[in-house]
Amino acid sequence: MVCGGFACSKNALCALNVVYMLVGLLLIGVAAWGKGLGLVSSIHIIGGVIAVGVFLLLIAVAGLYMIILGLVFVFQFGISCSCLAINRSKQTDVINASWWVLSNKTRDELERSFDCCGLFNLTTLYQQDYAFCTAICKSRSSTCQMCGEKFLKHSDEALKILGGVGLFFSFTEILGVWLAMRFRNQKDPRANPSAFL
Repeated sequence: MVCGGFACSKNALCALNVVYMLVGLLLIGVAAWGKGLGLVSSIHIIGGVIAVGVFLLLIAVAGLYMIILGLVFVFQFGISCSCLAINRSKQTDVINASWWVLSNKTRDELERSFDCCGLFNLTTLYQQDYAFCTAICKSRSSTCQMCGEKFLKHSDEALKILGGVGLFFSFTEILGVWLAMRFRNQKDPRANPSAFL
């Protein structure tokens, strides 16, 4: 029996299903971790990655391929490229815009959990934030690290992980489409020889 046969294609599709289930769970987990930091909750790309992970998991559980998997490839490839393409200045803009929309209570919680004060040194706004900061670092020393720098570090890390994992596994989806098309067009050798393909 050659590897290009019916049994090989069937086993390869089963193995790919298991891999896609794991990839779906991995995408959901990494995106939830990035979103759980609190600083990237406003970035819609993280939500897109979670949606792709859930969708990929559902496809793997149901075993549906070809057209749906091709669409997932397009979306996952686009979202992964977006994650990798967001530069530091865009991240700074998103974090800065999000910071001023947050309630004072949420800002206080973020400052305490990241042990930092204020977002970026933007003259009077930073001074106001720093004055009302309740982080532990303020009581230990005269200056605290700015939260914006810590947020940038974590968001950059989360986006690179999400983008890299998504981009790598998006190409395996093309393999899945090819295997599904090949399996669909093969005849089961154990089936009735006069049966329709």
